[in-house]
Amino acid sequence: MEIILKEDVVNLGYKDDIVNVKSGYGRNYLIPTGKAVIASPSAKKMLAEELKQRAHKLEKIKKDAEELAAKLKDVKLTIATKVSSTGTIFGSVNNIQIAEELEKLGYKVDRKVIYIKDAVKEVGAYKATIKLHKEVAVELPFDVVAEEAN
Repeated sequence: MEIILKEDVVNLGYKDDIVNVKSGYGRNYLIPTGKAVIASPSAKKMLAEELKQRAHKLEKIKKDAEELAAKLKDVKLTIATKVSSTGTIFGSVNNIQIAEELEKLGYKVDRKVIYIKDAVKEVGAYKATIKLHKEVAVELPFDVVAEEAN
């Protein structure tokens, strides 16, 4: 079944992509939740016209994402967290803490676009991927250190 995505869907595609999915997934989940529409010939024509009209705006969004990626390329974060005597973290470090640290440095990045490959449960050096645009992603190194007791 061919559908047109109305919003970004993780592991499937980005807004306005035409993708093939199994009929049940499309008819029972994507279409009823408003995440997609059936890719009929008329819907494809409407999409093409809409994309043509939005091309200028999309270029600016991509350019802004590339500028932010260039700034973030040189950033290295240090996240202080509570650590046990064995060096393991109480809980884990996730994309929310990375987004908060970036905001402290003056970079507004949505936590939903920050991906960490493995769970961060120990002190050390790690990398996160920030997908600012469907064609723009940047690797962000970060260190997890023990929080100093006051």
